[in-house]
Amino acid sequence: MAHIELPGAGRLLRWLHFDGVLLLAVLTLIGFGLIILYSAAGENVAMVYRQGMRLVIALGVMAAVAQVPAHQLRRLTPWLYLGGLLLLVLVLLMGTVGKGAQRWLDLGFMRFQPSEVMKLAVPMAVAWFFAARPLPPRARDLLVAGLIVGVPAALIAKEPDLGTALLVALAGFFVIFLSGVRYRVLAVLFGLALAALPVLWHFMHGYQRDRVLTFLNPERDPLGAGYHIIQSMIAVGSGGIYGKGWLNGTQAQLDFLPERSTDFIFSVFGEEFGLLGAGVLLALYVFIVLRGLHIALKAQDTYARLLAGSLSLTFSVYVFVNVGMVIGLLPVVGVPLPLVSYGGTSMVTLLAAFGMLMSIHSHRRLVAH
Repeated sequence: MAHIELPGAGRLLRWLHFDGVLLLAVLTLIGFGLIILYSAAGENVAMVYRQGMRLVIALGVMAAVAQVPAHQLRRLTPWLYLGGLLLLVLVLLMGTVGKGAQRWLDLGFMRFQPSEVMKLAVPMAVAWFFAARPLPPRARDLLVAGLIVGVPAALIAKEPDLGTALLVALAGFFVIFLSGVRYRVLAVLFGLALAALPVLWHFMHGYQRDRVLTFLNPERDPLGAGYHIIQSMIAVGSGGIYGKGWLNGTQAQLDFLPERSTDFIFSVFGEEFGLLGAGVLLALYVFIVLRGLHIALKAQDTYARLLAGSLSLTFSVYVFVNVGMVIGLLPVVGVPLPLVSYGGTSMVTLLAAFGMLMSIHSHRRLVAH
């Protein structure tokens, strides 16, 4: 087959500050998401259309962020972080309550979840702090970094949204990890985290404790708290090697599987496309993470390197937590499958992060040439 070149495609990608490899992988993942959403939503074209409109907005945000050079992102970081903290305080004072939690600000024309901003602002802030200091970080620098991470995480946990609080804390921790902190320090931090588990259990809400207990033994309440995970594991297991075929999943199509278009959409994918299909999807996620780490490795300054590495590793955690949740390896938490689950706010956050990665990569090349 003859090699076909798209005239001007590479030039257009460079002009838009896009990384063609990462963009193709992300768009492929989004395509998989729309295909499985159509099935998970019961062939609801309107839902797929709404998701498409949200994707258009999110891709626009990604394109806009990609135009901002890394040094400008660095200058904006303190203001983004402080603005995010202010919004979190406003949520606690006057936020909108939904599903038992006070997590949203009502802007009139839309509801906005400030904790999503902190998924980006926290790793940016820690990277900004370390970029001006010698690495590996000293003890006092680690203490300040811990406060940068801990304050917004505590405010988010207060809403309560323990799942998002842990993800925000992990995003900041990855920056600390990539800064070259000594292994014995990591061991101490790990020990402190283990020691804090009983304290965390004491402050957890009843429904959060139920999720942990259900994770340990789903059969303790098969028609209540354990219903989601039991039906999810049945769906994934029944897919076998090759799956039942697109639109032919019984657990999803017969309404046995709750939240099948959002948190448990991977169960639908596993049932309909089987182990092989799930393997392809996970391989695509791994490729995206590795591409992000490659961009981090090639970054030209400490801030960009730490930020790109943290964003890539955090993306991998989203995938790991969601997949682990639906197959019974982790407690059920409200973490969607990235770029596949139905939803808008998290998608904008994720694609904004990819915009940062593309900016770091493309502007590096411009400087290099």
